[in-house]
Amino acid sequence: MVQPLLHLLLPAAALLLFPSSTSASYGFYVGKHLSPTNATLLGGTGEEVSSHWLQIFPAADYPPNSTLTVGVTPDATLPGNLINITQVPHTFRYMSMEYSDYEGFPAPLTNGGVNENGVGVRDIWATNRDELYYMTPDPQTGIQYSDLARLVLERASTAREGVEVIGQLIAEYGYATYGGNSHLIADKDEGWVVWEFAGGEKLWAAERLGPDEVRVSYPGYIEEFPVDFENSTDYMGSPNIVSFAVDQGWWSPNGTEPFNIFKVYGPQGENYTARDGGFKYMSQAALENATLAMVPVTEEALMERVRDPRIADDESGYGQVLSLHDFPESDLIRIWIAPTGSVTAPFNPWWLGVQSVPPEYSEHRYLTKDAASTFLNPDYQLQEASEFAGRLFKRLLYYTCSNPATLLPVITDMLEGFENQSRSDIDWVEESAQLLIENGQREAAQRLLTHHSHTRAQQALELGERMVGALDAYVKVTGQWRAPNGTQINDAGEGAETVNCLVGLDPDQPGGVPLSLKKRGNMDQRDRWSGELRR
Repeated sequence: MVQPLLHLLLPAAALLLFPSSTSASYGFYVGKHLSPTNATLLGGTGEEVSSHWLQIFPAADYPPNSTLTVGVTPDATLPGNLINITQVPHTFRYMSMEYSDYEGFPAPLTNGGVNENGVGVRDIWATNRDELYYMTPDPQTGIQYSDLARLVLERASTAREGVEVIGQLIAEYGYATYGGNSHLIADKDEGWVVWEFAGGEKLWAAERLGPDEVRVSYPGYIEEFPVDFENSTDYMGSPNIVSFAVDQGWWSPNGTEPFNIFKVYGPQGENYTARDGGFKYMSQAALENATLAMVPVTEEALMERVRDPRIADDESGYGQVLSLHDFPESDLIRIWIAPTGSVTAPFNPWWLGVQSVPPEYSEHRYLTKDAASTFLNPDYQLQEASEFAGRLFKRLLYYTCSNPATLLPVITDMLEGFENQSRSDIDWVEESAQLLIENGQREAAQRLLTHHSHTRAQQALELGERMVGALDAYVKVTGQWRAPNGTQINDAGEGAETVNCLVGLDPDQPGGVPLSLKKRGNMDQRDRWSGELRR
């Protein structure tokens, strides 16, 4: 096997640090017994440099012998070849946030979304031990992380079925990777963490999350795992998940240590623990505890967690919060989406019955792969002429983070006020749509949902424009404008500091966390500041 070029250029110490600094995503799971409406809650962010846009995929039927293309290309960080797999006769309707680039994987990509059966999916990074990275064939073939998220949305009727879809696909076609990954899958009754491993050995493991649990993935993790998992309804995995570890000498069935997926297959080293792997201001453990402290957890409360500036920064491509319960109609499945990092962008309500996405929330060239090296496709000229919500609220982030102690509380209050207005309309909109459907007027119900989502999305843009205009004037009139000192508009690459509304604040002031703790700070010290920002 030819080792990837990365391993030839970087020393071993650098390779150990590499996985923790790569762009990633957050995932929040809240069991239904912990919410006041008995709904499972699923939230998170997408953290890729790429542009992000909202897209609706209709249900579709396919003729016999249809196929689809999946996998990675030679351009990927770990090179591979695309393959064709069998398409199912019918795929479900779903809504997701799409993006154009990650580690050289072919676009469009997705972190997940929600389908017409009320199955929600979040894709979250989860790196593996270095040996698995080295074992990955060159070139590799198989189904990659985004393919898996999309195929679950297209094919699964329950969260458990989504896990089975992933397992069956990996067993049949293999898994192509950038170094390991995980998925958080949920429905109205339960959630599952699925961890897929590099190495070309078709390794994966899954753990059920019950109605009384909270789980935060950053990265995704699974700890103690029964060796006889085939006899459990709470665990699933590849047939070789235990035997391969034994064969490699990573775990002994004759020892005293229980079989622990993170300890066996996760990154090795003293700095790594299952619930402290994200290296932002808050660990998974701190985020889980902060979420438990909010029980009963509402949609509004989970939005606050996803928006928390200790984790939401320039790397957050969007924000998402989803309630999963017994929906009277699939058209009424509702998801809240912020068009870019929700620390400075409002969550807007979208229903699966919505029939179109406004051009301002659709794909644009801003941060889209190859935009700097190609001209616009004329087919997109009007869409590109429209304002892009992602770019607008990025501007708001950059202005806000220039003076966060003064500006962030005001911006947060305005965003929450806007969302409260949206929330006050939810009941009458959904009750009206349901009444129309019950009376045989589904198309009218869909027009109502589409009109309301479009209206609130446009009003969010108008709010954003006013806030950006006000901050632009404020910064300039008060003499706070500062020109850049350097010559490079882009940062130094993976691991570099990013725009964040906490960076540089005085740690002795409420909400302050010193710059040195941004990535690899002492968690005990960081956790002492947990919750200070909201006081």
